[in-house]
Amino acid sequence: MELRTLRYFVAVAEELHFGRAATRLHMSQPPLSRAIKQLEAEVGALLFARSPAGVDLTPVGTVLLDEARALLGHADRVRVRVSAAAGVAAITVGILGDGTDPGVTALAAAYRRRHPGIDIRIRDTDLTDPTCGLRAGLVDVALTRAPFDETALTVGALRTDPVGAVLRADDPLAHRDRLRLADLNDRRWFQFPQGTDAVWQSYWNGGTVREGPVVRTVQECVQAVLWNGTVGLAPLGHDLSAELAVVPLIDMTPSRVVVAWNKGDANPLIRSFIETATAAYRR
Repeated sequence: MELRTLRYFVAVAEELHFGRAATRLHMSQPPLSRAIKQLEAEVGALLFARSPAGVDLTPVGTVLLDEARALLGHADRVRVRVSAAAGVAAITVGILGDGTDPGVTALAAAYRRRHPGIDIRIRDTDLTDPTCGLRAGLVDVALTRAPFDETALTVGALRTDPVGAVLRADDPLAHRDRLRLADLNDRRWFQFPQGTDAVWQSYWNGGTVREGPVVRTVQECVQAVLWNGTVGLAPLGHDLSAELAVVPLIDMTPSRVVVAWNKGDANPLIRSFIETATAAYRR
C-alpha cells in the first residue's frame, strides 16, 4: 500500500463523499475513485458501501481507517525525525487569505528569528479548502479562517474580524452605513465548487442556501462582483479598488483567523509555530 493511496482513503472515509474528498485533496473525482478501487482490490474486500446518497465505511473499511491514520501519523513523525537528523528540518505552512496581513508579517519575522536554520515552505491556497491542504497531508500547519469542519483537527483562534458585504460602488446599497443579511436576500451570492466544506460554504453565504456563480479564488470573487453584481463577503479592513465598496454587516458573525493542525501531532516545530503565532497576533 502506498502512503498516498492511504491518504486518499482517509479523506474519503472522513468526508463519506467522493466529491468532497476530491475537493479536499485538490484532485478530480475519477482518479480518486480509481485509486480507492485499486486499494479495495489490493485489500481483497470492499472498503465502502456505495449508494446514491454517498458512501459508508464497511467493517473492513473501519479497521483500515484506524490503521491508516496510525501509519500516516508514524510516517509523518519519521519524516520529521529524519529531516532533523540530517540537519534539514522543515515545516510546510498553508496560508489562506492575505499574505500581507500584519499578523502574517509579524509571525514570519518572529518564527524566522526563533528557527533560523529550518526550511519553511509556504503553500498558498484558494477558497475551496479552508484547511489549506492540512487534511490531505500537504501541509503541517495552516494559517486560515474559520469556521470549517474541525474533525480530527485542533484549531486555535488568533483574531476575530468583522465582516462586510462587498458591492459595486454604484450599487444602491453601497451607500448604506450598515446592512443586515436580510437586505441581500434577493441578490446572487458567490458559491464554492461542489464538495467544498459545507460549514465553510454556509458561513460565506450568511447561513442560507444561495444561488450564484462558482468561484475558487479571492480574485474570482472580486470579478463576480464587478461583472455580475454578485454579493461578496470579506473581512473589514482589506483594501479594495475604487469600483468596489464594503458595507459592514451588523448581524454577521465575525470571521476568525485561526491556526490549525492535526490533532495529536507532536512535531516540536508545529508547537513552536502555534506559540509564535499566538504571540504575534496579540501585538
